[in-house]
Amino acid sequence: MALSGSLIVGPDRDGRRVTIVDGLVSVVVSERLAHLACPDGEIEPGAVCAHTHIYSGLVPYGMPKPDPIPTSFMQILGGIWWRLDRAIDSEILVATARDYVARALLAGTTTLIDHHESPNLIEGSLPLLANVCERLGIRALLCYGATERNFGRAEASRGLAECQAVRSSALVRGLVGLHAGFTVSDDTIREAGDLARELGTVLHVHVAEDQADVDDAISRGAAGPLERLLSLGALVPGSILAHGVHLSSDQVRLAAAHGCWFVHNPRSNEGNRVGYAGALSGSSNVALGVDGWDPDMAAEAAALSRLASGHGDAGVGGRLAAGHRLVAERFGSAMDALAPGALGDVVVRQGSEVRHVVVGGRVVVSDGILVTGDRDAIATVARGEAARLWARMATI
Repeated sequence: MALSGSLIVGPDRDGRRVTIVDGLVSVVVSERLAHLACPDGEIEPGAVCAHTHIYSGLVPYGMPKPDPIPTSFMQILGGIWWRLDRAIDSEILVATARDYVARALLAGTTTLIDHHESPNLIEGSLPLLANVCERLGIRALLCYGATERNFGRAEASRGLAECQAVRSSALVRGLVGLHAGFTVSDDTIREAGDLARELGTVLHVHVAEDQADVDDAISRGAAGPLERLLSLGALVPGSILAHGVHLSSDQVRLAAAHGCWFVHNPRSNEGNRVGYAGALSGSSNVALGVDGWDPDMAAEAAALSRLASGHGDAGVGGRLAAGHRLVAERFGSAMDALAPGALGDVVVRQGSEVRHVVVGGRVVVSDGILVTGDRDAIATVARGEAARLWARMATI
């Protein structure tokens, strides 16, 4: 199958046909276009993962258990993730990204909104990620999560500068990132907001994932982490706030009034024992993310349904679909997935099985096989780099 930006998908078993011209869904039908037949499948929009950490993608390849076992969220960060991100070099990052993107595409995920951190590999990290995404054919929104937790203000300045290294393309857009308010100063937060406005983009930041973020903001004289970001001018309309577990309903409404997005990450929140983000039901702009977990959005949606039922939360419908609106804002496309002018990102399922994946009119998975890379070779390299990553972590 040709890897182009124009394609007719279908008709599927329900008679649906989607025409994609120059990467966008079109009403123009030309029989001269290539066809992707799917008479036994069902066409649906590609899934959006609205918050993840590609850099953690090697975890399935045998990451050793921490010793001692962390008992709090801050211990999890310090004992696991902040050691892992410091151990990343360019070879590890490329292998991680290739494996994670391959798994995402094979699961029917066509967009990743990534929040990257690698304190010993800041400069050049985002172009490496962008190159992998473009070569394998996934849509991506990329940023570096600026922080001061290792090397102070200089580290934050370098992280913000790296956010400027993302060149817009048909598949990739840049965001401005902050790790979280509790790891940065007021000056860094102000600079992040100014940079987002300068670049015409938005902020991507963790907010109130754990009570520790709330306590830190209060200790600095703010009512909470959300109010601190707002008072410092960082939350331009469209900004992406990951987690929001420890926000009140009033705070969620305040963020919504400023045009912000929330991203619910149910599996991560459960795994890190930070709580359930029940207040998010107060906003209609809530998308679904995985926070570095496996990028299978069907699995994440199932976890959301299970957890929402257990917490009596009936307001979680549409969160997977909301990701399409979030991504459309950044790409300037039609909001309604599969409508004319929408991004040409399509998945064909046969039952629960992903058969074909199309991103921007380009076939990237055909008959369940990744066609933009050798999946087995990608996994082999990932296993080797994972072993090297665990060895490097052990010295930190």
